[in-house]
Amino acid sequence: MTTTASNSRRPSAAEAPGTGTDSGIGSGSGSGSGTVPDRVPAPRTTAIVLILVLGSIMTTFDMTVVNVAISRLSQDFNAPLATVQWVASGYSLALGAMIPVSAWATGRFGATRLYLTAIGLFTAGSVLAGAAWNIESLIAFRVLQGLGGGMIMPVGMTILLRAADPERLGRMMSTLGLAILVGPLTGPVLGGWLVDEVSWRWMFFINLPIGAVVIVLAARLFPRDTPQARRPLDLPGLLMLSPGLAALIYGVTTGGERHDFGSAGVIVPIVVGSLLIAGFAARAMTARNPLIDLALFRNRSFASATGTLVLFAAGYFGSMILLPLYYQVVRGESATMAGLLGITGALASGTAMQIGGWLVDKFAPVKVVLTGITLAAAGFALFTGALAADTPYWVLMTALAVIGAGGGTTMMPTMTAATRGLSHDEAPAASTTVNLINTMSGAVGTAVVSVLLTNAMADRLSGPAALAGDLGTHMSDETRSSVAPALADAFQHTYGWALVLIVLSLIPALFLPRHRPAHSR
Repeated sequence: MTTTASNSRRPSAAEAPGTGTDSGIGSGSGSGSGTVPDRVPAPRTTAIVLILVLGSIMTTFDMTVVNVAISRLSQDFNAPLATVQWVASGYSLALGAMIPVSAWATGRFGATRLYLTAIGLFTAGSVLAGAAWNIESLIAFRVLQGLGGGMIMPVGMTILLRAADPERLGRMMSTLGLAILVGPLTGPVLGGWLVDEVSWRWMFFINLPIGAVVIVLAARLFPRDTPQARRPLDLPGLLMLSPGLAALIYGVTTGGERHDFGSAGVIVPIVVGSLLIAGFAARAMTARNPLIDLALFRNRSFASATGTLVLFAAGYFGSMILLPLYYQVVRGESATMAGLLGITGALASGTAMQIGGWLVDKFAPVKVVLTGITLAAAGFALFTGALAADTPYWVLMTALAVIGAGGGTTMMPTMTAATRGLSHDEAPAASTTVNLINTMSGAVGTAVVSVLLTNAMADRLSGPAALAGDLGTHMSDETRSSVAPALADAFQHTYGWALVLIVLSLIPALFLPRHRPAHSR
């Protein structure tokens, strides 16, 4: 494996005295003696990763669950759709803006302490959101949720990277990844049921008992924080990267909502955000203590893995917005039923993820990831080719299972390939970068797919029926029946673009490590 320049100058986590983990747990060899402290024992590592999954599910669930409640929120608060959309967009903006701070904050405050703070902040925001008295307060409390949620996954991944033995890292990462893939698929199911049968407020209140359990268990079982060398905060980098990400996410999200990327309100934030991010990248290459260490990309495994994630996540997560829309707009199903019809993908991805984690610990990452991408591409091709106004549900659900199996065999093995072999000190920057790429790719992919779908509908329909929002809320069964074939064709066309992105991800995946992990030889 090609190593980073920093790897060549300092020992790895397994070699560096006193930095194998920050757990303070060993077999009697104290860190003061200069010997290497042991990793966290395997049973405790399993408990840690399960706690991390529980915490991460809250954030991934909340990224999708609000989508099914937009119409109800608009009615209850008597607010226009353009305002209510900020309930979702405000959360995404805060989430993306906080991720870059995670690496520095982990070193400054300690991973366990920061994780507990993030969970507490997210849980408090959830309770306040559930108690919101108007649309403005709900948006504000969703931003508070995002500030905590943006740190949960990257800090949690750092804790796992420091605690897990290298030979079990793939399996542990795959378990952690259940939240990434299963959350967005199951969120609409539970969210739809809560909105239809209970109250939209319980979409947020449900996080209170989960957050409380995570805090109690994490405080008891997570590794203790040990003193770390404090790095100064890269304030110029922070002032470029976080606002840059927020502006870029705002631009692409607004473009997706308006179904138009040509207006000044969309172009200006995208351009400004891109320039700020480019400025951060240029400065980070020469800064002594950059907010995110871009030297990681000198590592061939890290660079090829993140390149794979950019394309695959954009196609895979971006297309998730299409499925519930297809079932509701074309087939006339309820929000709850639309979520249930996607459950085969969630089950397949969860199962395949565990198998993929075992495989990437035993075989060369390039073989595992290429197999996963090929499987996902085959599923997308099957789904796209069969998509019509009257396609039997069992055909679509079978194709979704293949897509889910491909996604489960791709995402976390790719992340494992990106982070395996990095030193203890590089773990925060690596986990932050990987999660930032996933968040940005998913947001951009979703916005672009939304625009592609709207344009495809406009090409095939005329009048008000061409607008997806009107289709979902105002179209009669008779009108739906008459335009369903054209609508299905628009969805089929849009899924084709997602398939293109999935296929393109094969290119960077070809450069992943071609050798088995050293411990499996």
